[in-house]
Amino acid sequence: MDVAIIGGGAAGFFAAISVKDHHPESTVIIYEKSQQLLGKVKISGGGRCNVTNSCTSLDELAAAYPRGGRFLKKAFQTFSTQHTMAWFESRGVPLLVQADTCVFPESQYSQDIIDCFLDQAEDLGIEIKRGMGIESIKQNNQKLELIFQKTDQNVRVYDKVIVATGGSPRREGLEWLENLQHKIVDPVPSLFTFNLPTESITGLTGVAVERTIVSIQGSKLKSEGPLLITHWGFSGPAILKLSAFAARVLNEKVYEFKIQVNWVNEPNHEIVLAELNRIQMEHGQKLLTNLKPFALPDRLWRYLLYKAGFSLPKKWGELGKKGLNKLVNSLINDVYSASGKTGFKEEFVTCGGVSLESIDSKTMESKVCKNLYFAGEIMDIDGITGGFNFQAAWTTAFIAGKLQAS
Repeated sequence: MDVAIIGGGAAGFFAAISVKDHHPESTVIIYEKSQQLLGKVKISGGGRCNVTNSCTSLDELAAAYPRGGRFLKKAFQTFSTQHTMAWFESRGVPLLVQADTCVFPESQYSQDIIDCFLDQAEDLGIEIKRGMGIESIKQNNQKLELIFQKTDQNVRVYDKVIVATGGSPRREGLEWLENLQHKIVDPVPSLFTFNLPTESITGLTGVAVERTIVSIQGSKLKSEGPLLITHWGFSGPAILKLSAFAARVLNEKVYEFKIQVNWVNEPNHEIVLAELNRIQMEHGQKLLTNLKPFALPDRLWRYLLYKAGFSLPKKWGELGKKGLNKLVNSLINDVYSASGKTGFKEEFVTCGGVSLESIDSKTMESKVCKNLYFAGEIMDIDGITGGFNFQAAWTTAFIAGKLQAS
């Protein structure tokens, strides 16, 4: 059996290895359009490669995917996060589970993951061809013809083909699959930070708040978690998660929107007011600047007081009912104007791609083109940060590599 893998990234290598594991007699070749292999693996996690997440609950795993969660929930029963960890460790890559459940190589070095894949490919006899971009695929009876771009031998025939080309930033990059009658979901960016070009809070660069609630004003979209203030705006897990779930909404708004921040991770106005009343009663003679509620960073607390119009020498006991309510509003309903987005550490993730309606969730085989399979981000699947996007790649690639007919 001759098998072609289109794409020399994470999903492509994992799929190729899976094919050889399930079908040792097969001939497998990886085609990569560029000269670089496993580029996203190299830079992910700041060069450490967040290979997966230690979460074991299928419900919690599925909830980490703004798109594709239900589709993956079934697939995770075949190849889970635990399977991923066992896979790497059995191949000589010890892993480290962090307190936040993110999983990295023990070495904290992404090259170990790359070397693992390259060594496996060599040991299994998987051929790798670089500079080989696909122009189109045609069905030829039970086989598939691959037509390559700008090559001398530009047509090759295979029994099975797995597409693992990653996300495309533009719909035109998916036309060759649309021409095979696959339904395509328009790709838009996911996982990005928010630009706040007109807001003075960017002067607090480096300030981090561990527990916040952030939301898009005028919508029900929100997320929780750490927020980092940068010289361009807002970043951190809470923002990245919100950007993923709000990807299509923000694209429709052309990335012009209002972001609402709850700095104390407490949505109940009365609970926050009660805490401020307690501070006022017990520490009325202390200056506002000298007693921070909810363990807020000092620079942020002073900024919020300034933004709310409180004079800095003011004492807690000098705040009337109106002043306390104003302060509560500053803590739980702080609004900023966002304009534009910034990519997150070069980790380009898209939502969109080949619609899951066109793919069999049990086999990853195309429903409209027999013997064609999909793996990874080429599908309309994307996750939040924390190793979830790689896990989707490993799971779908492992299943696709079984090459089971639907």
